[in-house]
Amino acid sequence: MTGRTPAGPRGRPRLVLATRNPGKVREITAIYAGLAARLSGLEDWPAIGELPEDGDTYAENAASKALAVARATGLPALADDSGVEIDALGGGPGVRSRRLLGEAASDADRNTYVLEQLAGFPPPRRTARYRAVVALATPNGRVQTFEGVCEGAIAERPRGTGGFGYDPIFEITGDGRTMAEVPPEVKNEISHRARALRAARSAVARALSGEGQEGLGTGANSAEVSPSGGKDA
Repeated sequence: MTGRTPAGPRGRPRLVLATRNPGKVREITAIYAGLAARLSGLEDWPAIGELPEDGDTYAENAASKALAVARATGLPALADDSGVEIDALGGGPGVRSRRLLGEAASDADRNTYVLEQLAGFPPPRRTARYRAVVALATPNGRVQTFEGVCEGAIAERPRGTGGFGYDPIFEITGDGRTMAEVPPEVKNEISHRARALRAARSAVARALSGEGQEGLGTGANSAEVSPSGGKDA
């Protein structure tokens, strides 16, 4: 696809967020405040079914989801895949963070499981990091990826009521609070997803303006991806 991106209300171009997670939609919308675009989650496209998320890496999952949505909507699409990497668990659950314990498990179930695995571990052995990869895709089949990391440790118990996922047990290095204890404006400055999104911002702006879409994907961190079956994050 070439030319200008199809516009939303009042002539604003549209960026589709390849997720049905309202927490992610809120975070991305806040981080991209000031971007001259309308951001929409998949609630505006109920006919889009399950998205591919069966890759071995964050980049594969993010790229497959973004490309599937870009092709289905005819609009630029942004997707992310992320996870928590716990050193004492060999870097796990990593890319399986959301799928840990199966699709029916809740965030609380997964957090409880992780805490049980680390029971009795002293603070020096509870180091961890959040890692996110954001993928930007255009309907012409081009994908570019960007990574962000936030270092931390696993707390001894859940703390805080904000955020989602592993936020209540992820203690931020140098801060002392969990990701669920910091206000949204702080999280949107320091989180792994925020860092990946900021790295992607200039590419997103170019795609929304219709510029550089043929060139999108010509760098070392780009790929052309064929979607396969899976679940949305």
